[in-house]
Amino acid sequence: MLTALNPASNTRAFAEMFGLLNRHRALTIELTKRDIGERYAGQVLGSVWAIGHPIALMTIYVIVFTQVWREDMPPGMPLDRTAYLVAGIAPWMAFQESMMLGTTSITGKSNLVKQVVFPIEVLPIKGVLISLVSQLVMTALLLGFITIQFRTAYWTWALIPVAISIQAVGMAGVALFLSSVGVYFRDLKDFVQVFSTACMFGIPLFYFPPTGGPGWWIVNLNPFTHLLAVQRDVLFFGAITQPMSWVILTVLSCAAFCLGYRTFRRLKPMFGNVL
Repeated sequence: MLTALNPASNTRAFAEMFGLLNRHRALTIELTKRDIGERYAGQVLGSVWAIGHPIALMTIYVIVFTQVWREDMPPGMPLDRTAYLVAGIAPWMAFQESMMLGTTSITGKSNLVKQVVFPIEVLPIKGVLISLVSQLVMTALLLGFITIQFRTAYWTWALIPVAISIQAVGMAGVALFLSSVGVYFRDLKDFVQVFSTACMFGIPLFYFPPTGGPGWWIVNLNPFTHLLAVQRDVLFFGAITQPMSWVILTVLSCAAFCLGYRTFRRLKPMFGNVL
């Protein structure tokens, strides 16, 4: 417990992991590209599905929740419901995909794990990068939509790298944790899938956040609510409307990273025996 709260220990965890990724950045990028290619090998559209699938799913969500199930926009909203939905769907789908990929990132590459010199830490990170590619594409489409439809651009768009970096740190931590635990608990993928589906309706993804009552507490105790708040500040509102969410997301992302890295490092020596 004391180690988890030790700033020096946490700083060392960041330094070790980012140092490893920096040394093996070419390998990480190559594995990411290869994984995308292999996933859609033999299909007519090939790697296009890597971005086509999330875009198609996002389009379905937008149609359903803007045309079929409509909710009046609260007063003072700067853009329309489509922009509001996409600004939340893009980061959520990326985080959800990274969790799913993380659960099997080690068990699915047992041949690499058993190689003594292979840096297996890059395997969960590879899934994070794959997920972020889809998010970046959807974000670019959203920016184009806002620029053309509303003839406007926000200064907060300059903060997109900051917001995504904070998110990526949390994604990496969760992926490291799930990948290491998934080696010993093979049902984890199914539990994560059920959890992410339930969680999708427990955050203001398709609806506007409640302003009071029990629902306010339920929504705001969910860490993913703050992820959506930060991304919507940057992409949708064009202002920092939820400063506390920025603080909470940053703290939670760093905590998740340190916990995930320490768990991975502790369980790593036994991966070869279990697999």
